[in-house]
Amino acid sequence: MKTIKVWLTISLAAFLGSGCENILEEKPQSQIVPSYFNSPAGVLGGIAGVYNDIRSQWGTEGFTVEMQAGTDDFVQGASSGGGPAYTYNGLNGSNFGSAWGTAFQDINTLNGVLQYGATIDLPEATRKQYLAQAKFLRGFWYFYLVQTWGDVPLSTSFITVPSQAASRQPAADVYAQVIKDLTEAAADLPNTPTAPFLGKAATKPVAQLLLAKAYLTRGWLNNTAADFTQAAAICADIIANKGTYGLDLWADYGDAFLPANDYGKETMFVSDHVNDPKFGYYTVGGGASGGAAQNLTPWFTTWNYPNNSGVNSFVNASGTLVNSGTSGMIRDSQYGRPYVRMRPNSDKQKTGPNAGKSYFLDQAFTNRNVDSRYANSFTTVYIANTSVTNTATAANNKRGIGYTTVVGADTAVWLPDFEVAGAPQFVGTRPFKGIVVPPSLWNNGIFPSLKKFMDPSRGANFNDPSTRPVVLYRFADVYLTGAEAYLKAGDPTRAAALLNVIRQRAAFKKTNTAAQNAAAVTAMTITPADVTVDFILDERSRELFGEWQRWHDLVRTRSLVRRVQAWNPEAAPYVKDYHMLRPIPQTQIDRVVDGPKFPQNPGY
Repeated sequence: MKTIKVWLTISLAAFLGSGCENILEEKPQSQIVPSYFNSPAGVLGGIAGVYNDIRSQWGTEGFTVEMQAGTDDFVQGASSGGGPAYTYNGLNGSNFGSAWGTAFQDINTLNGVLQYGATIDLPEATRKQYLAQAKFLRGFWYFYLVQTWGDVPLSTSFITVPSQAASRQPAADVYAQVIKDLTEAAADLPNTPTAPFLGKAATKPVAQLLLAKAYLTRGWLNNTAADFTQAAAICADIIANKGTYGLDLWADYGDAFLPANDYGKETMFVSDHVNDPKFGYYTVGGGASGGAAQNLTPWFTTWNYPNNSGVNSFVNASGTLVNSGTSGMIRDSQYGRPYVRMRPNSDKQKTGPNAGKSYFLDQAFTNRNVDSRYANSFTTVYIANTSVTNTATAANNKRGIGYTTVVGADTAVWLPDFEVAGAPQFVGTRPFKGIVVPPSLWNNGIFPSLKKFMDPSRGANFNDPSTRPVVLYRFADVYLTGAEAYLKAGDPTRAAALLNVIRQRAAFKKTNTAAQNAAAVTAMTITPADVTVDFILDERSRELFGEWQRWHDLVRTRSLVRRVQAWNPEAAPYVKDYHMLRPIPQTQIDRVVDGPKFPQNPGY
């Protein structure tokens, strides 16, 4: 793999965890003592272990659900297993908080790196880069924690003595520490990836983007104009220096998600995933089932196309699609492993001002003929990968004809984004060999699958986890973050200018003529009067759908309850204002037995 952080990870991660969770369990790690961090190998090993732990969250199932469920973007798939994270009904500290312990464990490791690594025998520039990586990662984790839980334990000293006491510090103090860490990290990190931190590890612009997000989030909390102005200025600086940083947007939105471009110019920060057996997370042909630091992202939003694509499916008297006949598809690497955990929120509101509308098609992805992001984000056509002979007399075959599907040529399933007369077996009066499933027939078992993260390299082992990196931040987010900051700072003109860069890129299609692309750009261009917080949130849906940011986006903008009630029918009855903070894990509360009880967030 490309980064030293990866090959150091597994040999060291087993004994890098002397963080808060371990201390509260009274299992201090004897291998980690202050002297460990007095060598270059120890400092680098500590940083490596923290990078490894990011991998243990981003790309895994539980964490993915926690970052995206219960929003306007996603509702439950048929195999979600139910869950309070989707509906808020019964959400508590026993069913939430997969990253809490990991974050505090890593923060303690980083405290050791920073506290004892300042005197290691290295050239000054190298030492500064190592410590800057540690500051970035500590800021990264504390920013995640304070956004998610508000007041949290705050420590900048390496803990070596077990304790069963803990307390929470004000969110204001945590934000101050986050901003301090990220400011100092940005000052010392290199402009572009530099050995030993190659690939897409933290660099100056990555720290700047996270710093802008921290200012923006704190600004929303306190309605602080200076924070909005600072966030906007940081984003403007990143964009102005994009050439120096080796960053830019791809001309075609879809190119940002090509595997060949995973480490390309639009990618800023990733969690690496590899199939080398020495990392211990991957067995070729093993068929991952979750629970490890594996990238299973491609599968979570994939419907069960091998089981629900019967060629003679029909609509029953209640208007529901019923699966019938031989499946037109078998599982393969192109269309992915069907986990069916979550799906785009195409459910129509039954009451209120949005009655009869769905967030997915009627609010987020409305301009689908011009905006390329819908077509580049979702799979709506499934080409037959198995031959099916369907007789004219087969049960529920209403076509009156027999036929055999041609592998690689015939369409087995088409999910148009508009209603089609005659569906599912006809297009108008024309018999359709596969099935046509328009939006009125979408349900928790059949829907457009998110295809951004698909991994075609799986080949014969298509049940194995993906070895693509999980991309946490793309350059496009700089424009979106900057636009939000400018709007809140009272400058909708600059906000619109940044949004137009993103929107005009989305207008580009390789199949268009130059004249068609020019017309599309005009159609996608907005004015300052168009820019509102809700418009930006819709734009973030279009651009970043499925990229682990939606819950924090809604919480940051104080929009969670309002937008969930407006657009998410399954969560609307249960979401409350107190859900803007997540419940403290019950394990944390139970471990604190010395001193004051560790407080739960209000409402839980």
